[in-house]
Amino acid sequence: MPDKLPFEFLFTPEFSRNPYAVYTPLRGQGPVFPIDFPPGFEAYLIIDHEHGRAALNDPRLSKDMQRFGDYFRAIATEDDILFDSNMLSVDPPDHTRLRRIVSKAFTPRRVEELRPRVQQITDELISSFDGGTAELLDEFAFPLPIIVICELLGVPADDRDLFREWSALLVNPTFEPEEVERRRAAARATTAYFRELSKERRAEPREDLISALVAMDELTEKELISTLSLLLIAGHETTVNLIGNGVLALLRNRDQLDLLRAKPELLPNAVEEFLRYDGPVERSTPRFAAEDLEIAGTRIPRGSMVHISIGAVGRDPSVHADPDTLDITRSDNRHMAFGHGIHFCLGAPLARMEGQIAIGTLLDRLPGLELGCTEEELSWRLTGSVVRGLSRLPVRF
Repeated sequence: MPDKLPFEFLFTPEFSRNPYAVYTPLRGQGPVFPIDFPPGFEAYLIIDHEHGRAALNDPRLSKDMQRFGDYFRAIATEDDILFDSNMLSVDPPDHTRLRRIVSKAFTPRRVEELRPRVQQITDELISSFDGGTAELLDEFAFPLPIIVICELLGVPADDRDLFREWSALLVNPTFEPEEVERRRAAARATTAYFRELSKERRAEPREDLISALVAMDELTEKELISTLSLLLIAGHETTVNLIGNGVLALLRNRDQLDLLRAKPELLPNAVEEFLRYDGPVERSTPRFAAEDLEIAGTRIPRGSMVHISIGAVGRDPSVHADPDTLDITRSDNRHMAFGHGIHFCLGAPLARMEGQIAIGTLLDRLPGLELGCTEEELSWRLTGSVVRGLSRLPVRF
C-alpha cells in the first residue's frame, strides 16, 4: 500500500465492490491512515473500532465545515444544503438545539405508528412483482423507504420520483464539472420545493412532520429547509442500501438464509448483523480538527479532515470474532452503522423497522429466492459519497 491512499481510488469500481479487501493490509500499518481526499488537503481515515468510536464522539473534531477555509465554506453555503444548517453539519450548542427541535417532531411513537403502513406498502410492492423475477432495488428497496419518508414528511405522492432523482444527484460523489452543476441544480430545486411546501403547511397545517416543524416556529427558514432535505435523503438512501446489502448477504450465504427462514425470531438480530457486515454507510460524513491533536500516535493538524470508515470498524477483528463471516446469531454486535455520540442517527428506529419488515416479508413471500445474475454482473454505486449500496439487484423466486 502507498504511504497515502489516493482519493481517486475511493471512487473506483474496484473499491466500491469490496472495500473490505483494502482495509486488511491497511490494518498492519496502524489504525489511522492518511488519504488524499479532497485533493490537496490534509485528510485521515480511521479504520479501527477503538479510535473510530472515540473520534465519533470527540468534541475536538468539528462537523462545521464552514469554520475551515473558503473551499469548505463554499461547499456548505453555495450549493450543498446537506452541509449547510442542519444538525448533521453543526456543533453544540446549535446541534443541541436543532436535534431537540427535530426530536420533538420525530418521536418514537410517531415512528411506531408507521409500522402497519410500512407492512402494507411492503406487501403491495411484493404483490406487484411479475413472472418470478424482480429488480429488487428499482421495484422494492428504493420505493419502500421513499414512500415511507415522503408520507411521514408530507410530500405529495406525485412528487416522490422528483425526490428520488434529486437525492441521487445530491449524494453523487463527483468532481466532474457537468455532474457538479447537475448536483447544484438538484440542490436549488430541493430548496425551492421545500420553501414552497413549508409556506403551504404554515397556511394550511396537516398531520405531517413538515407541519409539526413549521408549527414549532423555532427554526430559521434556512435551518428548516436544510433539516427537511437531510431527513428526506437520510430517511431513504441508507434504508435502500440496508435492504439491498442485507438481501445480497443472505443470497451469498445460503446457510444463514435457511436459518432465518427456519427461525424468523432471529430477524432483529439478523438486521444488526447486516448493519455490521455490509452496512449502508461505508464512511462517516467528514469531521475537521478544531485544534492540533493526536489519534493513535498520528498527528492531526488543525483544519485537517477526518473520516471514520464505518465499514472497516464493523470488520475490526479485535472486536468482532470472525469479522468476514455473516452470522445472524452473533450476540456481541457492537457495530457503529448509525454512528456514535451526539450525532447518532435519529432515524435508526425507523431504519431498523423498515429493514426487518422488508427482509422478513421478502423471505416469507418469495420461496426459492436467489440471485438473478452472476456475481460478476453485480455493480455497486461509487462509495466516495459515503453511502454503500448496489446499483441493481436482479432476483428470481
